[in-house]
This record gives sequence, C-alpha cells and structure tokens, in this order.
Amino acid sequence: MNHIEMLFSFIGGLGMFLYGMNIMADGLQKSAGNRMKRLLGFLTNNRLLAILMGTIITAIIQSSSATTVMVVGFVNAGILNLTQAVGVIMGANIGTTVTSWIVSMSEWGNMLKPEFFAPLLIGIGTFFILFSKKEKKKEAGEILVGFGVLFIGLSFMSEAIKPYRDAPVFANAFRTLGSNPFLGVLVGAMVTAVIQSSSASVGILQTIALNGVVTWNSAVYITLGQNIGTCITAIISSAGANRNAKRAAVIHLMFNVIGTVIFGILMFTIFQLKPEFAASNMNSVEISIFHTIFNVSNTLILFPFANLLVKASEKIIQGEDTAETSETVAAVRHLDERILETPSFAIENAVKEIVHMGYLAVEHFDLSTQALVKSSRKKVKKAYEMEKVINEMQKILTEYLVKLSNLSLTEKQHKVVNNLFYSVSDIERIGDHCDNIAELADVYIEKKLEFTDKALKGLDKIITAAREGVVNAIKARETGNVQYAEITLAREDDVDKLEDELRSSHIKRLAKKQCSAEPGIIFLDTISNLERISDHATNIAEYIQDESILK
Repeated sequence: MNHIEMLFSFIGGLGMFLYGMNIMADGLQKSAGNRMKRLLGFLTNNRLLAILMGTIITAIIQSSSATTVMVVGFVNAGILNLTQAVGVIMGANIGTTVTSWIVSMSEWGNMLKPEFFAPLLIGIGTFFILFSKKEKKKEAGEILVGFGVLFIGLSFMSEAIKPYRDAPVFANAFRTLGSNPFLGVLVGAMVTAVIQSSSASVGILQTIALNGVVTWNSAVYITLGQNIGTCITAIISSAGANRNAKRAAVIHLMFNVIGTVIFGILMFTIFQLKPEFAASNMNSVEISIFHTIFNVSNTLILFPFANLLVKASEKIIQGEDTAETSETVAAVRHLDERILETPSFAIENAVKEIVHMGYLAVEHFDLSTQALVKSSRKKVKKAYEMEKVINEMQKILTEYLVKLSNLSLTEKQHKVVNNLFYSVSDIERIGDHCDNIAELADVYIEKKLEFTDKALKGLDKIITAAREGVVNAIKARETGNVQYAEITLAREDDVDKLEDELRSSHIKRLAKKQCSAEPGIIFLDTISNLERISDHATNIAEYIQDESILK
C-alpha cells in the first residue's frame, strides 16, 4: 500500500509541476504583452537577433518545443525564412535551460527550498489574483502561483522518490544507462517525446538527482537524449505544412543530433579516462550547468554553419513549394494555427491579415467606382471577383479569431481580438457596398446611361473623400496610430456633408428636368453606398481610438 501511495504522490507531484509551469508561462506571456509583440519586429533582422529572440521567447513560454512549433508555423506562414529560423531554433535551445535553473534552486540554500517559500508565493499570488483590480498585479499573481505550484510539485516528487534512493533498482538502472550511451540517449529522447517538453523532462531528472541516485554518465546521456526528444513535437507539427516548414523541423533535429554526437563522444572519452568521475553522483545544479554548457556551446559551434544546415535540410526535404493561387489560400497559410502557441504573435499575425483584407477592400472600392465613372465592364467583372475573395477571407479570419479568443489573453488582448472581429465584419460590409456600386455600374453600362458633368464632378469629390477615409482607417489598424483614425473621422464628416449637398442638388436638377430619372436613381444609390462605406471605415477608426485608451 505504501508503494502505491508513493506512486500517487509522484504522479500528483509531476502533475503539479507541469501545471505550475503552464500557469507560470501564461502569466509571463500576459506580462510580456507588448514586449512580445515588439519581438516580432526582430524576425526580419539578423541571425544574432533571432537567437536572442528565440532565447527570450522560450524563457517566457517555458518550452523549446512550443517555440520550435511556433517557428514551423512562422516559416509555413512565410513570416520567417529558413536562415532566420535557424537563429530562433538555436536561441530556443538556450532559453530552455532557464527551467532547469529554476528547478535547481532548492540546492542553492535553505532559503530557496520549495517547502520553505512555495506556500508563501501561492498565498501572495492568490491574493493578487482575487483581490487586485489592476491587470499587471493579476498577471504577477499568476506567475507567483505558477512558481509555487511548480515547486510544491517538485517537493512531492522528491519525497516520493526519497524512500527508494537506496533501492538497487535505481542503482542498476542508472548503471546500465551510464554504461550504454545509446540506451541513455534513447531513454532521454523517449521520455521527452512523450511529455513533449525537454524543460519538464530535465526537471524530472533533476528531481531524481536531488535524492543522490543519478550518476554523471547516465545523466549526461539522458540529458543529450532529452534535447533530441524535444524535436519530435516540431516534426509532428510540420506534417501538413509546406516544404520549408518541414525543413525548419529537420534543422532543429539536425542541430540537436549533431550537438549530441559531439558532446556524446567528448563525454564518453572523459568517462573512459576517469571511471570514478563517471560513476559519481550528479546533483540538480550540475545538471543545470551541463545542460546550459551543452546548448550554449552547441550554438557557438554550429552558428557559423547555419547556411550549411539550411542546405542540408533542402537536400533532405527536396522540391519547391507551389505558388499560391489565390488570396484565400495565402490567408489560410499565413494564419497558421501553430502560431497560436503564443497569443501575442497570433494577434499580430491576425492584424496583418485583416489589414491585407482591408487593402483588398480598397482595391474593390477602386474597381467598383471606376467601373461606374469610366463605364468599364472589365472592372465590373473584377469587382465581382474581388467580392468573393473578401467574403472567403471573412470566413477564414473569423474562424481564426474564434480560436484566438479562447486562448489565455490579457484584458487589452481580449479588447483587441473583439475589435478585430468587428473590423473583419466592417471590411466585409465595405465590400458589400462596393459590390452594390458594381451592380449599379453594370446597369448603368447595360442601359447606356450618362451622368451630367455636375453629377460626375460631385461624384468624384465624394469618391475621393470616402476612399481617403477607408485608406486611413486601414492604416490606423495597421500601425495603431490614432492620427490616421482622426483623418478617417474628418473624412466621415466631409462625406456626410457631400452626400446631403449632392442629394439636394441632384433632386433640384431632376425637378428642372436637367437630367433623367434613371441615371438619377443610380447616382443617389451610389452616394448612399459611399456614405455607408464611410460609416464602416469610421467604425474601424473608432476601435483604434478605443484601444489607445488602454495603452
């Protein structure tokens, strides 16, 4: 019965450890907020910045597996090229060492033992979450609770193992793993592949090491294997992605396999020369040190050969990706679900696609209005085609935003996602009104109607004002700059005044029989649609003003 109790205690401790990591990572992501968003700007810069970015992101989300899955998503979405992806992957391997240092804190001194401060962290964190009204304090509370639960989980696991530290099964198991490097690497890789987190599997190894049952030779090989095992998640994730995304996953695997071979041979040689060192116990701090040295050294060794890794991946995954045949196919690719691993990046990616949809709506506006003004059937046809594209993009973006809204988001992120929902709807409605104008142009051309010179001049003015409003609304969404939003609001006033003036003057022309009724109806319907387009552009601008208050 005692053995079952210890087993339950270990499983419960492992659950708390993994859950604590998850809560802490959520809190860190929320706290990072705009800083994570700014990191997106480094994606297009040099490889050194990419390494730094990979390190920081992995330290925040506490999982190199999650980071590399996200890299696969970025490559698949066309945001990263393979050369940049190499840097982020290298950085992710360095960032994953942070967790091992957190786990080893209990050996730094009595004040840092989990049983000493973990309950206090949970207490303070819970107080912040329940009673603080400030979002930043709630995020800090999540981080503290995550830390506390993580450490209590480690304590449970350690206590469950303690009665068995003198058991022959441990000594025999680690002796076997230490004497057979391939077996040690295989075990490390398999455990990590199952848990899908090298941070967690290294943490488990460190917990066992706290009880003094892990030898140097076994721990080294298992740790090397854990670095290979973490690649499995990205490889599985790359299934169904394009060839470059698959190459990114292969680069991650090659990077860790090459490092494992180099360090495996080096450490095997050392262990053969010093067998007493190989058989000595390795504590959790020493595992952290080795884990860090391995990942930093591996990056320094392979950094100059990044381009060779890219070429090797191209030899392994051969062929070229087919060109995108439509805007909607591109949107599906760019809104890669792997990027949902990090909400800040996922939101930024959604914004980019919504801005792209907005510029397509501007193109639709130009096609429709020019079709009417220039009596162009060719532009009418293109306008109809553009309407279908915008409608498809609305479906794709809405589905993506639904998934995004179900993630762990900050108050501001929730506000942005809600506004993105509304923005997609407003852009689609702009497209609908443009389609109405295209239909009016179709009738206008079919019946060979003509506007008066005064009507054409008035139409040109209101088209210019409405277009400027839409363009500045999309720019406001793209940049977050309130000044663009203010221009849109000013153009809305202009459009409203022009609509009143043009409607009034046109009715007067009709009364004086200076123009016929049929083109007059098309004219009035056109300016009405332009006014509605301006209203939807104003809605988009007001969302930006609304978000700026939360900054």
